[in-house]
Amino acid sequence: MEYKDYYQTLGVEKGASADEIKKAYRRLVRKYHPDVSKHKDATSKTKELNEAYDVLGDAEKRAAYDELGSGRRAGQPFQPPPDWASAFGGGGGGAADSDFFSDLFAHVGRRGRSGAGASFQMRGEDIHAAIAIDLADAYHGATRTVSMRVPQHDGAGRVQTQPKSLDVKIPKGVLPGQQLRLAGQGHPGNGGAPAGDLFLEIQLNPDPRYRVEGSHVYATVPVAPWEAALGAGIAVPTPSGEVEVSVPAGSQTGRKLRLKGRGIPAHPHGDLYLVLEVVLPPADTDKARALYETMARDMAFNPRARIGG
Repeated sequence: MEYKDYYQTLGVEKGASADEIKKAYRRLVRKYHPDVSKHKDATSKTKELNEAYDVLGDAEKRAAYDELGSGRRAGQPFQPPPDWASAFGGGGGGAADSDFFSDLFAHVGRRGRSGAGASFQMRGEDIHAAIAIDLADAYHGATRTVSMRVPQHDGAGRVQTQPKSLDVKIPKGVLPGQQLRLAGQGHPGNGGAPAGDLFLEIQLNPDPRYRVEGSHVYATVPVAPWEAALGAGIAVPTPSGEVEVSVPAGSQTGRKLRLKGRGIPAHPHGDLYLVLEVVLPPADTDKARALYETMARDMAFNPRARIGG
């Protein structure tokens, strides 16, 4: 019979760890399993992978296989030593030359885990998607309905894509980029294994009134020239409700007023920053123009003095 390189079958090095072998097997069998793969040789490929993992995934079998296969390459003629069966536990001979596994390890016994004829079991893959919410949802929490198409097993056990709607609870204080985990809402498992999970990444819908940086929120607040120059108390709408703030006398455009703890109520709470913007009233009436002319004449103000204007 021909020697089979099980390491080559799983695409791992001979010194691979047990965890690396397991990961390689799961990745490949997920790709080629007949329930999910359209590959023309999916069934035979899956049997090869199961056979390889049944040996390399068992410490006793792997040690024996490594001892017998030292220095050999896939496809080379191979025959177990005459005393192999008795030395390793007996019962290995008599199988067809093509059944390499049976000729070597039939006496060891399947463990019902991943043998060539065993039932295939694997937890379903996780699904990653995004959900867009309003800033108010991050402040107060909400429930939103998510509609998507997900793979599910039909009555015949085949995997088909079907529509699905889920009511998702948005917790208060959630931040952009944070993921919500919905256990068991991912891809279905195989062979009775549990389904994967659904992970929803939080995204914020654009809001022209606010800018968000982490848990901190920024808002531009227009103020009149006299409010900025003389100081004033003004009412400002915020995501958590209207607040009264004091504009310090002598404020300029760009000045920031910090409202501690008024940002997104995460852990810790963010802050709300009000960025002042001095807005000039239009000179669109005779009286308004006269006021501007009086200011220009009496105040002798040069805004470019600091730059040499």
